[in-house]
Amino acid sequence: MDIVLKNELKKVANTVRGLSIDAIEKAKSGHPGLPLGCAELGAYIYGVLLNHNPKNSTWINRDRFILSAGHGSMLLYSLLYLSGFKVTIEEIRDFRQLGSKTPGHPEAHITDGVEATTGPLGHGIGNAIGMAIAMKILKQKFNTEKYKLINNKIYVLAGDGCMMEGAVSEASSIAGHLRLNNLVIIYDSNKISLDGPTSESISEDTKTRYRSYGFDVYEIDGHDFDAIEAVFNEINEKQTKPVLIVANTIIGKGSPHKAGTHKVHGSPLGADEVKNTKIALNLPLEDFYVPQSVLDFFKRKQEKEQQIEDEWNKMFSLYAKENSTLFEEFKIMQNKTLPLNFEKILKNIDIKQSMASRESSGKILNYLADILPFLYSGSADLSSSDKSYLDKYQQISFDNFLGRNFKFGVREFAMGTISNGLALSDFFIPVCGTFLVFSDYMRNAIRLAALTKLQVIYHFTHDSIFLGEDGPTHQPVEHLASLRAMPNLNVLRPCDVNEVKMSYYSALTYKGPTALILSRQKLLEIPGTNLSFEEGFSKGAYIIKKENNKPDFTIFASGSEVRLALEVAENLIKLGKDVRVVSVPSFNLFDNQSHEYKQKIIKGDLGKRISIEAASSFGWEKFIGIDGIAISVDTFGKSAPIDKLQEEFGFLVDSILQRVI
Repeated sequence: MDIVLKNELKKVANTVRGLSIDAIEKAKSGHPGLPLGCAELGAYIYGVLLNHNPKNSTWINRDRFILSAGHGSMLLYSLLYLSGFKVTIEEIRDFRQLGSKTPGHPEAHITDGVEATTGPLGHGIGNAIGMAIAMKILKQKFNTEKYKLINNKIYVLAGDGCMMEGAVSEASSIAGHLRLNNLVIIYDSNKISLDGPTSESISEDTKTRYRSYGFDVYEIDGHDFDAIEAVFNEINEKQTKPVLIVANTIIGKGSPHKAGTHKVHGSPLGADEVKNTKIALNLPLEDFYVPQSVLDFFKRKQEKEQQIEDEWNKMFSLYAKENSTLFEEFKIMQNKTLPLNFEKILKNIDIKQSMASRESSGKILNYLADILPFLYSGSADLSSSDKSYLDKYQQISFDNFLGRNFKFGVREFAMGTISNGLALSDFFIPVCGTFLVFSDYMRNAIRLAALTKLQVIYHFTHDSIFLGEDGPTHQPVEHLASLRAMPNLNVLRPCDVNEVKMSYYSALTYKGPTALILSRQKLLEIPGTNLSFEEGFSKGAYIIKKENNKPDFTIFASGSEVRLALEVAENLIKLGKDVRVVSVPSFNLFDNQSHEYKQKIIKGDLGKRISIEAASSFGWEKFIGIDGIAISVDTFGKSAPIDKLQEEFGFLVDSILQRVI
């Protein structure tokens, strides 16, 4: 490496160290170990490697850097500030403070230049793999022989903790299988975790593991700029597979008394050690010191980066003129544009009425794939059962990224993290399918999608104990209540094909994740559901059978139990009772309604209140109150045919009548 550049990068690295320890010390919390240990890697990545434009952090063909080891966020924030992103020195000073753009772990929707919300270890690797797949799709779909619109790379920095998480193994296996030659994982191998040396918990050969996945593996001294430059030059010249770089580092490098120990992992250095570290690094003792030479270094880089994007934009303008059809599809995918008459299109899809909602959903999904080029689907080895496969389209494989179907294998967690990465690329709405009970495997990925408001659609089928003979290991009970408790997650349980259609309207117009909760058993069309989205489904709970005068009973139900609710109502009417029936496809949509509308549905003299749902009763109190009757499943299920389960758990008309009268 050129000696002048090396000296500049050394200054950058030590500036990052100084900013990081000062911010963490001021906050009295944080993780100084990684920023101190990875400062050289960070300096090279942001000072030399990345082809991006901090003045336009959403430039399409940018290289992307994800910090999977999100606890080391001050490394990233320092580099974003120095590089010229919209992160100020004041925000560095406000690390971990209320309302700051520098929260404890990186959040993509808050901080300019943060590509993915990370913190729970391993997610960043899955997100990076999703982004790499997205870029491979866009490259094959839109590049021409003359115009190379997409030629970027995805870089991710992970730590020992990331490498221990099972989600990383799942996702890395997929990356190797797809031979993602635009993905580079940098492994900060400092052999220390929060509780102590990693030798106490792990002894595997990580390099051999990654070679077995199909990665090229390199090993370097993570503090040696010559070694860092050499490995990245080699990768840029001849990468044919995903790459793992094992960068051996010293955690907390520069701290005289804590470097190389777990004491520097997750706690501030302390005022005395901050002073000693700055002396050891030949840094001024003043807080948040940034030499002008470092700012000038990045200013020169910003000018070059702007020129690169300007040249790309000129190329893109020529591309648009010469490839109008491709350009039009490119913009539809980028903007995720829906047809103007989208609700009418959904309502006019011809589907027979007697059909499980997993099947009607699958047919709608297949129809929409033809008109929405940004809709891609995948399943955790269950597409033949969850009906999420796009029949007219090929499967994505290492030699064909023109498909629209992902086969994730039995890797639900990886499916969740990779789908988040696809959504973060801004060109895709991924649909990922599995049985509802297995949402537990991917729950943390769903949670981060909800936190970041990523538009991902979860196609969860086999939604109750009535899937039958597979038994309680496969029968969801608590899952609906658990998903409903998650902020920002749009949870929808439709009762018939009309509500399934409106579920897609809701999912594709909602800027956040949606969980479709779908049945295995057939559902008949329900009278009263064929309304406009605004009149019915959008309310989350709406009357499908109105009382004549004043209700003696009000029955609330969702999904497959709405038909049962109507049958119970018919029998109560025969007994001279006045009954209201309310379909409740979505708690969260109902929660978003006006106070007046909520009062209309759940307040006043509604008679005896009953809820019917083949799942936990938890949460139904808002509809039926503490004195209501919940026809529910508050134990685990049993292995038996559906008719025997309905009898055993009281989901028959006579059983319900005996309870409510």
